[in-house]
Amino acid sequence: MQKSGRPRCQRVLADGGKRRLQKSPSCVLPSDAKPSSDKASRLKGDQRPPSALDTPSPPMSNLKFGNKKLPNAIIVGVKKGGTRAVLEFIRIHPDVRAAGTETHFFDRNYDRGLEWYRSLMPRTLESQITMEKTPSYFVTKETPRRISAMSRDTKLIVVVRDPVTRAISDYTQTLSKTPDLPSFQELAFRNQSLGIVDMSWNAIRIGLYALHLENWLRYFPLAHIHFVSGEHLITDPAGELARVQDFLGLKRIVTDKHFYFNRTKGFPCLKKPESSGSPRCLGKSKGRTHVQIDRDAIEQLRDFYRPYNVKFYEMVGHDFKWE
Repeated sequence: MQKSGRPRCQRVLADGGKRRLQKSPSCVLPSDAKPSSDKASRLKGDQRPPSALDTPSPPMSNLKFGNKKLPNAIIVGVKKGGTRAVLEFIRIHPDVRAAGTETHFFDRNYDRGLEWYRSLMPRTLESQITMEKTPSYFVTKETPRRISAMSRDTKLIVVVRDPVTRAISDYTQTLSKTPDLPSFQELAFRNQSLGIVDMSWNAIRIGLYALHLENWLRYFPLAHIHFVSGEHLITDPAGELARVQDFLGLKRIVTDKHFYFNRTKGFPCLKKPESSGSPRCLGKSKGRTHVQIDRDAIEQLRDFYRPYNVKFYEMVGHDFKWE
């Protein structure tokens, strides 16, 4: 004789299997019913409902910090032109993240591969631009082809400056590290009395902008290259940064309210952020007093660079007035 007409109650699991629970006045438990707390505590590891196993949590790094991406834009030159200033000024924009140090990937570390290069980049959100700066890229023959192989859509920024002033600045920096360096005139001229300039000296060669640009234009259209005036970067940093933001497709957020002129350094600095106790100026090596060079030597160098400058103005469609 059957003891009761009530069937044992069974719970239908998500995979269609059945688990016997206990006698109950109810015949069938709803599929979303929760087991008692003592049974729930035994549902561990692979005993958890399959739905919990099949849905992994998204990585927190992607949710909070973004991903490391190859750069969308690179400051490729020139040395002693103002590249560090441009990087420090543009990186206060909320939509820009930049590598802190010069990577030298495309001129010295290319054999390490793109994944190594990517690992040096900061994490960025999808809406942010990744940048880096290595000024020696502009004068390295292989660099345009290598950057183009990475992406022909890369935007390139070149900070240019009066090549005579730039050469003196370059020499001044080297002299601070190598006190027994020959004089500027000895290095700049093969024969100063005849006005023959030594184009093999790196400080002179960098300033031949037209020659270097010809190499870049073999791989990138001029529209992908933006030229920043090193002189205007000092006298009108907000104006130069406005044009950089336009070139990068960014909203103009970095404006004149972010700058003040430091008379001691002779250079603009960033005003004190609310979260910081002091303004942000570039390092001691920036804005140092140049070595005094003989006036005749300077005029000889201006004569030497003049045809190269004129050609450069014509190539980029802008007169930088380096006279």
